[in-house]
Amino acid sequence: MVRELDVNRLRVLVEVAHAGSIAEAARTLAFTPSALSQQIAKLEAELGARVLERRPGGVVPTPVGAVLVEHGERVIGELRQARTAVDAALGVQPQHLALGSFATAAQALVPMALAELKSRYPDAELSLVDIEPPDGYGLVTSGDLDVLITHRYPGGPPVPHPGLERRSLLDDPLRLVLPSGHQHAPRTPGIDLARLAEETWISGAPGIPNRVCLEHLARQAEFEPRVAYESADYHVILALVGAGLGIALVPESVLAGADRSRVAVREVRGLTPAREIAVVHRRRPTVLVRELTAFLRTAADAVSGGGARKEGGSGPASRPAGPGAG
Repeated sequence: MVRELDVNRLRVLVEVAHAGSIAEAARTLAFTPSALSQQIAKLEAELGARVLERRPGGVVPTPVGAVLVEHGERVIGELRQARTAVDAALGVQPQHLALGSFATAAQALVPMALAELKSRYPDAELSLVDIEPPDGYGLVTSGDLDVLITHRYPGGPPVPHPGLERRSLLDDPLRLVLPSGHQHAPRTPGIDLARLAEETWISGAPGIPNRVCLEHLARQAEFEPRVAYESADYHVILALVGAGLGIALVPESVLAGADRSRVAVREVRGLTPAREIAVVHRRRPTVLVRELTAFLRTAADAVSGGGARKEGGSGPASRPAGPGAG
């Protein structure tokens, strides 16, 4: 029975799990792939169980490995926070900040916030990586990311995030997007979802957050949507709608800069579905993290016209509309 786990081997496992590849993790850690493979082999020998499953496209944790990765993220994150706390006690200010964000937020919120932070701390090293929700929480836990911008659609399960703070930035309303020649396009601004039960829908693949949301809302309207075209890219979705191939639910933030000449945008009558955009960081944020979070809230207020959600929001919205809606 293993009494203690080697922290360095834990770190190797966590990096490999995050990268999905031993070769990619080796580049990150500045080791050879064979050296990392040896560390994984020693860890598996100590445990008496496999921690990684080799697949053609890379590696994924086994059930045992997933448990170890979850704990390893917390251990490594705590060690990194300990170093940060010591630096703070010595009067050393943090000079690095790594931010992860999904594409829409990276375009709408991040540039203004990072520019403000860089203006305030010109010597700080700032970085940005693309992270598609619901991924990224483990990277914050381990300290590979300092801040994560993520989202959650109505109907989507909450992601457990022990040891992390998750604060709402804004609600991003979902709109019905129809071909401009659609029979409902010239009518009232709001459309009952139940009237669209026989339509062809365009959405993400099964399990993708926007597909989960569509199916959740359709169940409320007592029908099963027929999704004929699948894409995770909203620009592709809008192009398909514009070509008359189907209809879609699209976040308002995506529509802000879209060409609407071939599509009509309508509200969902009786509901105000919205994806919640939130910021995630560790519970003892550095000065840079606190400042960036404040700048992100300012950017969110600007995007939403001052209607960004306040702290303590209840999650993604899918509720009856108020008086005058639709």
